[in-house]
Amino acid sequence: MLKQIFSLQNPFIKQLVQLKDKSRERRKSGTFLIEGVREISLAVKGNYEIETILFYPEFFSQEQLNNLKAQQLNTIEISKDIYEKLAYRDTTEGVLAIAKSKNHAIEDLKLSTQNPLILVAEAPEKPGNIGAILRTADAANVEAVIIANPKTDLYNPNIIRSSVGCVFTNQIATGSTSDIIAFLKSKNINIYCAALQASVNYHTQDFKKPTAIVVGTEATGLSDDWLKSSTQNIIIPMQGDIDSMNVSVASGILIFEARRQRNFK
Repeated sequence: MLKQIFSLQNPFIKQLVQLKDKSRERRKSGTFLIEGVREISLAVKGNYEIETILFYPEFFSQEQLNNLKAQQLNTIEISKDIYEKLAYRDTTEGVLAIAKSKNHAIEDLKLSTQNPLILVAEAPEKPGNIGAILRTADAANVEAVIIANPKTDLYNPNIIRSSVGCVFTNQIATGSTSDIIAFLKSKNINIYCAALQASVNYHTQDFKKPTAIVVGTEATGLSDDWLKSSTQNIIIPMQGDIDSMNVSVASGILIFEARRQRNFK
């Protein structure tokens, strides 16, 4: 029998509101919310374990629910006010999922090729930038995205939204800058740091070998540890009056140059 919850005062719903709003609750429970058909489908494709589907039937039909449910899942019908309380987008698809978080420790990252192309971002803070970086990484089919010294948890609703679900399609690892540098060096991966100091134009470098492209924040750039460990610092030549660009845009330029050199294979 289909379970139904129609009260905002229901303890389970109150817990889900906390899950949406609080990083602390996501870490404590090891779960998070996903909104939208595409995002849920990508999470399933990415081997995330879905615990529960919640849907509002006037926005999301029983037929759509049946199409989404490739496996037997706990399903709850909710009211419009509950859906609007839990949703974080302006669009109204009418379906959410509760999923289990994955482990993203750098020491557990498995590379499937001897010649990886990796994108590293140090201390990105804005969820929109992180989401855009993940979207770019998916488009370029990089081997992995590594986030050094993360400031925001990966399952922040705005990261899921801005990445259009690519948080689930990329292999992602996190760790300290020192641990990530040690990991890259242990795999003999060349480190190319986007930096102003001692840099050369990015398109002059050979990215066909094992490569990690490393970007920092617009405000502070990369830490000294990265600059000391760099195979070569690289720069995108600016043609206007400013000397930097948005980190997600810069990531796209650099990673697609590497992909171009590899003949987009």
